[in-house]
Amino acid sequence: MPTLPPSSLMQPLSRWRAPQGLRGVLTDIDDTLTTDGAITPDALAALGALRAAGLVVIPVTGRPVGWSETFAATWPVDATVAENGAVALLPDTSQNSRQPNTGGRKQLSKIYQQDAATRSANFARMQEVLARIEREVPGAVRATDSPGRECDIAIDHSEFTALPQAAIDRCVAIMRAAGMNATVSSIHINGWYGDHNKLEGARWIVRTLFGRDLDAEIGQWVYVGDSTNDQLMFQHFPHSVGVANIARFVPQLQHLPRYVAQGERGAGFAEVARAILAGHTSTP
Repeated sequence: MPTLPPSSLMQPLSRWRAPQGLRGVLTDIDDTLTTDGAITPDALAALGALRAAGLVVIPVTGRPVGWSETFAATWPVDATVAENGAVALLPDTSQNSRQPNTGGRKQLSKIYQQDAATRSANFARMQEVLARIEREVPGAVRATDSPGRECDIAIDHSEFTALPQAAIDRCVAIMRAAGMNATVSSIHINGWYGDHNKLEGARWIVRTLFGRDLDAEIGQWVYVGDSTNDQLMFQHFPHSVGVANIARFVPQLQHLPRYVAQGERGAGFAEVARAILAGHTSTP
């Protein structure tokens, strides 16, 4: 893994203290909670421990809603926001106990930021852009999880296909020229139509679930991530933490997390959870 540059503004996680009255944790999934595509036992236990301590836990991911359903139904989380803020998976509130284990599978419902007609029109336009990218950018192929996507498209750059940076940049340029938003995660290049993004998705889900204004209490939330599509969150959250594998993306980031864990991926998230729980006091 690349070494973090001396000029990095990130402070070691050991220097961070959880704020008093912490309300919850928002987190990326790929290469933040997961390691080699799967959640590790320590990261899963960390999610459960955070919820058992009374904290809200919500993954916010660029992954498709179809791919996210299994995790939303089995992980100890309050909700899962997928496709960079476009859609959320909510557990049946009658089953939403704050227990650390993941026994059983919760029933889920889906809610969207766009209405059905808008989603349908955008989907057709996005498929045209996706086909163009595959035609014009050598080596560019749609992500294998594309069948589960409803509100965006994704090109694989590091999950099963290795795209050079010039090709990644070209994909982003094509998406943006077509009027799309585009962002790059640790594995995919995502593009979509609409005003949503990870930050808007976080605001939306906190407002929807709890009737709360995330911006008014943003100092009482932690965000954990690992790549360029997390930088909007890093910019806005005073308590933002990168897992150590963020080093790969530091040269491309305009906004860095305030702190960085020693551990990579799931181990890094578990390290963040321990730091949170060491100083946590609940807020009504």
